[in-house]
Amino acid sequence: MAESLIGTVVHQWQKAGAALLALSGGGLSVGDTIRVKGHTTDFTQTVRSMQIDHEPVDSAGPGDEVAVGIDGRVRVKDSVYRVSADSTPGPLGFLKRLFGTRS
Repeated sequence: MAESLIGTVVHQWQKAGAALLALSGGGLSVGDTIRVKGHTTDFTQTVRSMQIDHEPVDSAGPGDEVAVGIDGRVRVKDSVYRVSADSTPGPLGFLKRLFGTRS
């Protein structure tokens, strides 16, 4: 599984089960798998709902602040990564990531 940093948690609503994410390194869409990682936080989930300014949206890009429904407990400054399936599984995928591809 490949992970890319897409933003950080800037606010959380524990009772509502939501967090406000500041996206900086990439976009996010409903259905994407994210990993939230912090000092005491580390879980993976699928994005089921997103809102910008109290309006439901299907996607958001870099520079947006988006509210996302969260399954676990998050904290301000936790990092958020988008998880994507690696295109080449097994040892060859590891070697490609390590050495890159040759032309």
